[in-house]
Amino acid sequence: MLETPVVACHGGPDGQGAAPHDFSTNSNACGPCPEALAAVQQADATRYPDPAYTALRAQLAAFHGVQAARIVLAGSASEFIHRITALAVQRGARAVAVPEHGYGDYAQAARAWGLAVQHSPGAGAGAGLHWACEPSSPLGQGDAALADWLQTGVAAQTLCVLDCAYNPLRLKGHAPPPGRLGNVWQLWTPNKALGLTGVRAAYAIAPQGSEGDVAALAALAPSWPVGAHGVVLLQAWVQPRTQHWLAECLPTLRDWKARQVALCAAMGWQVLPGSQANYFCARPPGGDLPELLRYLRARGIKLRDCASFGLPGVVRLGVLAPASQDALRQAWAQQQPKEFA
Repeated sequence: MLETPVVACHGGPDGQGAAPHDFSTNSNACGPCPEALAAVQQADATRYPDPAYTALRAQLAAFHGVQAARIVLAGSASEFIHRITALAVQRGARAVAVPEHGYGDYAQAARAWGLAVQHSPGAGAGAGLHWACEPSSPLGQGDAALADWLQTGVAAQTLCVLDCAYNPLRLKGHAPPPGRLGNVWQLWTPNKALGLTGVRAAYAIAPQGSEGDVAALAALAPSWPVGAHGVVLLQAWVQPRTQHWLAECLPTLRDWKARQVALCAAMGWQVLPGSQANYFCARPPGGDLPELLRYLRARGIKLRDCASFGLPGVVRLGVLAPASQDALRQAWAQQQPKEFA
C-alpha cells in the first residue's frame, strides 16, 4: 500500500485557486516587474538552454563581482536546499543546524537524508550544514547565526549557507557587505523581489576556493535545472532598469507596511516587533485561528499560518496594497464578536 505523500506547508494558491487578497506569500506587491515579465513572456521555449549556462553565469558573476566559476544554478531555492543537503551527506554530515523559526525545507531536506536537525539559538555543534536567513522568515528579523559567523568565522569543513531570499525586499537595516561573508554560501531567489514567484529559478554563490564543492553540486544536479523562462528571469534580474524599478518599489512598500501594521493594531491584533522586510507576523485575538483562516479564505483573503514555523496562533502577512488591506479590515469587522474565541 502506497503511503500518502507529505505535503509541505506553503503560502500562495491552494485547492481553491488564487485568493484575490493573498497575504500568505512574501512576493513584491508592486510587481510584476515590467522588464522581467516581458522577458518571461518572450522567452524562447522551443530550445533547450545552454546546459552549462555559460552566458547566464557570467552575467550573474559580473552583477555580484565574483568569478563565474563560483555561480551554481538551481531549479529553485528548494531544489538547491535539497541538493546541498545531499552534498553535506556525501561529506559525512550527521546533523543540520536550522533557524529556530525558519523555512521548513531546511529541516525537511535534512530529515529526508536521516540527518539530525538542530534548532538555533545554540545550534551547530557537530552539524555539517548550517542555515541562516536574513531577513528571517517568518519574523523578518536578523539571524543570530549570521551574526555569529561574521564575528567568529566559519570552519572550512562546514557548509554554511545564507538564504538571501528576502534581502532584495529589505525595508529596514542593511545587509552585511559581501566581502565579510568569507566562507559563507549565498542563495539568491529573485522571483519574489520581481513579483514573479511562479517562475522557478535560483542561484548560489560559492565561497572563494570551493571549486570541489561546486563540482560536486554540478554532479548532483539534473540536466538543465533551469528552463528557458528561468534563464531570462535571472538575466532580467541583473539589468540596471530592473534594479532601478526595484529600488523605486521600496518606499511604496514601506508606506504600505506602515499602514498595514497600523491596521492590524487597530483591529486588536498583536503585531510582533522587529520585522525588517516586506512582511511581518501578528497574533489575532481569540483561540480558534484555523477557523478564522477558513472564514477569511471564504471571503477571498488568505493569511499564512505560522504553526509550521513553530509559532502557533500567529499569522504572517505579506505587505499588500491598501485595497487588499481594506478588504481584510472589512472582513474582520463583519465577524461575529465571539466567533473565534
